[in-house]
Amino acid sequence: MVQAEGKRFGFLSEDAITPEVLETFPFEYQGRDTMVEVETDEWSCVCPFSGLPDFGTLSVSYIPADVCIELKSLKYYLTSYRQVGIYQEHAANRVLDDLVESAAPQWMEVVLEYRLRGGISTTVTVEFGEAGFLP
Repeated sequence: MVQAEGKRFGFLSEDAITPEVLETFPFEYQGRDTMVEVETDEWSCVCPFSGLPDFGTLSVSYIPADVCIELKSLKYYLTSYRQVGIYQEHAANRVLDDLVESAAPQWMEVVLEYRLRGGISTTVTVEFGEAGFLP
């Protein structure tokens, strides 16, 4: 457990994130631009400054190339963030990197919308590749 300086809430390092649980299955319509959108309002991780939990909504949109992301494995992967101390901006980029590594899509976007805390809300959007049929 990593301990935030001067705080009493411990948290795990990014080593606890488990991209190895991500699984894929063959996309049978290769060559056809197909938008896949996945969303959960159960996103959580921990602020590495205070150790306090951050909650929000995570949305993943992608155009598969050869494979699709298996949803149960995605749920296991996202759950691995629950006790990890990671900045919001870094979390969005880490999710994108891990999903791109696993599925090699034509295009992918990850949006993390964090719930209001201390009067501040945050939305982080990151993208990989070109959107194909999208504007």
